Amino acid sequence: MRDNFLFSNIEADAPSSSLSLASLKILVVDDDEDSRFYISTVLEAEGASVTTVASAAQALEVLPKLQPDVLVCDIAMPDEDGYSLIRKIRSLKAERAGNVPAIALTAYADSEDRMRALEAGFQSHVAKPVDPDNLVAAVTDVFVSCQIKNLNS
Repeated sequence: MRDNFLFSNIEADAPSSSLSLASLKILVVDDDEDSRFYISTVLEAEGASVTTVASAAQALEVLPKLQPDVLVCDIAMPDEDGYSLIRKIRSLKAERAGNVPAIALTAYADSEDRMRALEAGFQSHVAKPVDPDNLVAAVTDVFVSCQIKNLNS
């Protein structure tokens, strides 16, 4: 298993984050147009700059150029799923965004699915449908935790 900060699923009663997402660049990968719109709307309302793509292939194309602060990725996508995508991302060098903090966003919400996502390389697993406050809290948590880890390295 990779040396990742592992976070449990963000629970429904998670407090709203007091940390703004202003100036964060977030890449959202989801094949469902409505999900991309919802997630980007929530994150942009908190000040984030959001780029959305519909496939793993598109994500791999924009990732090195964008250098996002956080990746939010659906697991169940056609052609290539989120597990495969995060494994490919983790094989990239840091300067190509291989160490981007990543959140698995999925309808698969049991503990086995959460562990599979964390073992694949995600730092957090959030179940769909996601509450807006929980999504913002998850993004804040993975970003801050990875910043702390980098300071301690």
